[in-house]
Amino acid sequence: MPKFIVAANWKLNNTVQESLMLVAGIIAHVKLAPNVEVVLAPPFTSLYSVGVSLTDSELKLAGQNIYWEEKGAFTGEISGSLLKDIGCLYVLIGHSERRKYFGETNETVNKRIFAALRNELVPIMCIGETLQERESGKTYEILERQLKGGLMGLQQKDLEKFSIAYEPVWAIGTGKNATGDQIEEAHHFIRNYVAKLYDAPTANNISILYGGSVKASNCKEIYKQPNVNGVLVGGASLDAKGFCDMIAQTPGQK
Repeated sequence: MPKFIVAANWKLNNTVQESLMLVAGIIAHVKLAPNVEVVLAPPFTSLYSVGVSLTDSELKLAGQNIYWEEKGAFTGEISGSLLKDIGCLYVLIGHSERRKYFGETNETVNKRIFAALRNELVPIMCIGETLQERESGKTYEILERQLKGGLMGLQQKDLEKFSIAYEPVWAIGTGKNATGDQIEEAHHFIRNYVAKLYDAPTANNISILYGGSVKASNCKEIYKQPNVNGVLVGGASLDAKGFCDMIAQTPGQK
């Protein structure tokens, strides 16, 4: 059974002090059920400090991005070895905002995934369609293209520690919410496509997260979906109480 992951993407928010205050609030109230993993992805300036504050907790640290080279003249980039050095266990790759604003492609996503795996970081590969693509009936075509491109060249063993986040672009920061049926249909397609590329046991071991305006008031409906193994939370993760409420509703909580 795959881990159930609740991942917080703080994006371009919080000073170091604000990040530490948020972490303290989460640690003070969080209660984890068995097989639930909580992952925090602060901005790069807060990674080290947040990592230190997580030392005696069960919470895990993630980078928001990774470059495919290990070192050299690549101003502004961060490598897998640097992320690992400060305690990261996970890394977000191919987030829709990276694709939209910074020219991320399926090819560069693939390079970043290999960089993560080289450094024993668990990739959270983000995929999803735009509103125009959904309304044109191209959702599955887009997901297939992103999965095929992102997973290109990966062996079955590479997916032993691997996560995928389905984030419909039209439901991120727009106030629009995907229905439970829409989420399950997409997650079911993703798992079946991974099984087609590899095999069913490999696909069934992958945590497939949902990301798209997730908050405490709608997460329970999302968690009910058979092929949902967690959530990738954006803005709602900046509030410690609300984020802990989402964790408290995860399957297996007493």
